[in-house]
Amino acid sequence: MLRTMLLLFYLIVFNFEGQAQVKIKLFSDYSPQSVCVTVTEGRYEILKSNGENLALSKNDRVTITSLNGLLTVKPDSAAGFNDSFIVLKGETGKDVFALVIPGKKLVKRNYSGDLACSAGKRSIVLFNTCPSEDYISGVVVAEGGKQQNIEYYKAQSILARTYMFKYIEDNFGESDYLTDNTDCQVFFGITSDPAILKAVELTRGQVIIDRNKTVIECAFHSNCGGVTCSSGDVWLTHKSYLKSVTDPFCQNSRNAKWEKSISLDRWVNYLKRSGYTGRSDDPSAFSFSGLLRSDNYTIGSFGMPFTRIRTEMHLPSAYFTVNLKGDSIVLNGKGFGHGVGLCQEGAMKMARQGYSYRQIINFYYNGVLIEDISKASILPQLKILLAGYGKGHDNKAKKEVLLPASEGFIVQASR
Repeated sequence: MLRTMLLLFYLIVFNFEGQAQVKIKLFSDYSPQSVCVTVTEGRYEILKSNGENLALSKNDRVTITSLNGLLTVKPDSAAGFNDSFIVLKGETGKDVFALVIPGKKLVKRNYSGDLACSAGKRSIVLFNTCPSEDYISGVVVAEGGKQQNIEYYKAQSILARTYMFKYIEDNFGESDYLTDNTDCQVFFGITSDPAILKAVELTRGQVIIDRNKTVIECAFHSNCGGVTCSSGDVWLTHKSYLKSVTDPFCQNSRNAKWEKSISLDRWVNYLKRSGYTGRSDDPSAFSFSGLLRSDNYTIGSFGMPFTRIRTEMHLPSAYFTVNLKGDSIVLNGKGFGHGVGLCQEGAMKMARQGYSYRQIINFYYNGVLIEDISKASILPQLKILLAGYGKGHDNKAKKEVLLPASEGFIVQASR
């Protein structure tokens, strides 16, 4: 029982079918004090810290509340109990539960796999361990939207998978989980969308690598406004595959343009707080226009990065002009997001026009390859881990491989 519970502490494991399982911290932006869990598919067992188990069947419901450092667990079909940590462990391999957080705004999401619950100082801490492809399909619907062309979904699936493995490698031995918010990738649970599920399956195991076979940092954003940014212009880290690209596909999309009006006094005060010491008696001097993206907003010898203005003023993008209109400054902007990497609305348009997912990815990422993860240059420990993942692996003979606890992973993979 202890071994089963320990599995929930690792970022990625393998089940006996050789399918990767990833661990995600749920409701990362919330502090839920109470949750309601209902079994919707399969069967579950509640694993208690004292070694006892409690069986749950389809439609069984459990209410879990955190109080004074303990979980109060109240199944509808059995007596309640208190514990500091429990695991809802799926028994069939096709297990799904609904998770509801009560409150003013009711939140309900569906997840596959297992659920670990522990009592935090003021809330319940929840971790879902689920099949990696379930996670990826959930990311695609959360990050990529609904009712899109399957070639776009294939591209977004590969981005989600690439990000997942890049995160695992970069955080190996340091962090043992992903989060479900924008700190990692947005994940609101599983999806039943047939186009997304098909896209994820058809690209199974595929990731984006550079010429050195290194898994890339696959940045993406909503709309670039007609031209993407080089990574070095936004994050000061130059990546050969994240170069500026002129994008004709996104320019008539929903997020292609925006406008924000700010009072002249507020704009001047903002500039002064940012270090501007020049004259303010000629408001026309504050105007700034250009046909192309610029790195800095300049007034005479004063300048500041557009990326800084975007962050501090909470603007949709860092691609905008500054225009004087009466007693106001009007910012006329293009795009939505940081502008680096794949432009989602451009990629959607490309897919509708008949471009393949490979053409879409190669349009936005310079000099990259789309390969099975097994061909990537990764940590030796992950080479062992990935022996049971991807296409064409043999599920007939399985052997458990136990890596040292210090490595942060437990693996069950093909041998």
